[in-house]
Amino acid sequence: MTLYDVYPLFDVNIVKGKGCKVWDDQGQEYLDLYGGHAVISIGHSHPHYIDAITRQASLLGFYSNSVINTLQRQLATRLGRACGYDDYQLFLINSGAEANENALKLASFHTGRTRVLSAEKAFHGRTSLAVEATDNSKIIAPINANGHVTYLPLNDLEAWQRELAKGDVAAVIIECIQGVGGIRMATPEFAQGLQEACRQHGTVLICDEIQCGYGRSGKFFAHQWLGIQPDLISVAKGIANGFPMGALLISPQFKPVYGQLGTTFGGNHLACAAALAVLDVIEQEHLVENAHEVGEYLITQLRQMADDPTLHITDVRGRGLMIGIDLDIPHRDPRRRLVFDEHCFTGCASTHILRLLPPLCLSREEADLFLSKLKKTLQAS
Repeated sequence: MTLYDVYPLFDVNIVKGKGCKVWDDQGQEYLDLYGGHAVISIGHSHPHYIDAITRQASLLGFYSNSVINTLQRQLATRLGRACGYDDYQLFLINSGAEANENALKLASFHTGRTRVLSAEKAFHGRTSLAVEATDNSKIIAPINANGHVTYLPLNDLEAWQRELAKGDVAAVIIECIQGVGGIRMATPEFAQGLQEACRQHGTVLICDEIQCGYGRSGKFFAHQWLGIQPDLISVAKGIANGFPMGALLISPQFKPVYGQLGTTFGGNHLACAAALAVLDVIEQEHLVENAHEVGEYLITQLRQMADDPTLHITDVRGRGLMIGIDLDIPHRDPRRRLVFDEHCFTGCASTHILRLLPPLCLSREEADLFLSKLKKTLQAS
C-alpha cells in the first residue's frame, strides 16, 4: 500500500522540534515561521506540555462522552476566563472543520433556516457544510454543492446588509483575518455593521477563529480587535499545540438538546490534558502579549523593507504573528520554497503571498534571523 498522494511535499523529513526550530533526519536545523500551519502555539516540545500528556496517558487516555470528564469542565472554566467569555458554553470536537460544521448546524437548528453567507476567498474546512462555505470550487465536490451559501466581498457591508434583509439567512460565517485568503482583514466598521444587521434579522453570527484565534493576533481572538461579540466561535489549530482538537464556543441564547450534537473522540482525556497545558503556558509565558509585541516588530521591519524596491515587497498585512507579505515575484514553485533554501519554513497564499504563522513564543532575535534570511533571498531573486 502507498500513501494517497495529495500533498505537495518539501523533500525533508522533520524528526525533532524545540521552540521555534525543527530539525530533519540529517541534523539540519530550520527556523519555523509556519508553525505546522498555525497549529504550534506554545512551541515545539514544550516540557510542561510533554509532562502533562505523559502524565495523563499513564492514567487514562480515553473514555467516551458517556461519563463525566472533569478535564473537560476544567478546560471550559479556564478557556472562558482566558478569552473573556465566562458565560459561553463549550462543545469539544476534533478539528476546525468539525467546529464550523457544528456551528452551521447549530445555527440552522436555532433559526430553522438553511441559507448561509460567507466571504469571498474564505476557507472554513473540508467537511460537508464547511467546504460549501469555502470559496474554492476546486475542493467542493458535486455532492457538497447544495446551493446553501452565497459568497460576498469582505468589507462590502452594503452587499451583506442586502442579503440579510431578505430574512432567510441562518448564519453569517467570517474569518476576521482570512488565512488561506491571503491575510485579508475585516475592518471594525464592517464587522460592527455586520453584527448589527445579523441581530436585526435574527441571523446567527459565527466567527471562525481556527487560524486567527488563540492568541495569534495579539488578542485572544481576532474579533476582539473589531469590537464585536459573535454568537458562535469556532477554534482548533493552536488549542492543543498539535494534538487533534477543535471546539465551539456557544453563547447563552443556545439551549442544549440531548443528542443534537455529538462526537466519539472529541474532548477525550489526552486532548483535554494537552489543551490545559497550552493554556498554562500561554498564561505563564505571556504568549498573547508576545505575539502582539514581536508581531508588531516584524510588521514594522517588513514595511521598512518594502520601501526598498529591490526587495520585491509590495504590501505587508496582518496582526500579531499572522502576517502576509505580498511580493511582485512568484515563489519558485507552489510549495513555499522562497525562503526554504535558507532553512526556514513559511506558508503561502497563492503564488505571490508569503504567510507567516510562527509559534507564539517567537523571540525578537528569531524574528531578526528570519528577516535576514528573507532579505538575502529577495536580494538574490
